[in-house]
Amino acid sequence: MIELIALTKQFRDKKAVDGISLRVPKGTVFGFLGPNGAGKTTTLMMMAGVLKPTSGKILIGGRDLAMEPEAVKRNMAFIPDHPFLYEKLTALEFLSFIADLYGLQKSPALDGEIDRLLSLFDLEEWKNDLVEGYSHGMKQRLVLSGALLHRPEVLIVDEPMVGLDPSGSRLVKNIFKNEAARGGIVFMSTHSLAVAEELCDDITIIQEGKIKAKGSPDQLRSMVSVDGNLESVFLRLTERDSERDDDFRPPEAEDNRLPE
Repeated sequence: MIELIALTKQFRDKKAVDGISLRVPKGTVFGFLGPNGAGKTTTLMMMAGVLKPTSGKILIGGRDLAMEPEAVKRNMAFIPDHPFLYEKLTALEFLSFIADLYGLQKSPALDGEIDRLLSLFDLEEWKNDLVEGYSHGMKQRLVLSGALLHRPEVLIVDEPMVGLDPSGSRLVKNIFKNEAARGGIVFMSTHSLAVAEELCDDITIIQEGKIKAKGSPDQLRSMVSVDGNLESVFLRLTERDSERDDDFRPPEAEDNRLPE
């Protein structure tokens, strides 16, 4: 369903993404992890068609994004880490605008789907209020409802849980699981390793623009002989385990004395 082939993005003298190749099958919640500056957001923006790759290919649903951008984008949705909203619109107007962008015909069925999403994300009470008065969490829920409106086969999400309260996070987790269960793909980048461990069927870890490791959470544990949680695996794989608790030794008391 998703295939990246030798995907590369160069900014002047720096390769932000360096020859990444991977495949993601249908029915998968896929975790794309890495330290800050590893190239995660750049990769997602190329997959969404926001950035043009320096080289390589992006195939989604068997279609080449570079050759058939509109056809590919019609079947996917992208939620960046800092989504943009037209704050002088109401939630109802915003979703109607999104429907127009995707060519969805005005109909009772569309009105019903908009009402369903507003209710699902607990926004129905505020659907006629301007978005500028929404909290950050409400804006995030509105963006998610807009992304789901045309029922995409592929959902590309950068930091999906930012700004959500525990109830909102649980809702989004369930939605992601349901999207995968119906045969879709959720391609998710997150710094929340607990969320990735809970949701993801497959994980790829990148560092300095290159793939460091990939596999299921259990396969990644076996790779580094770690029985702990995904955080321990991530730190070991990215060679940032020097500050683990078992390596920490407090200084001796006399080292902490002020000079007399």
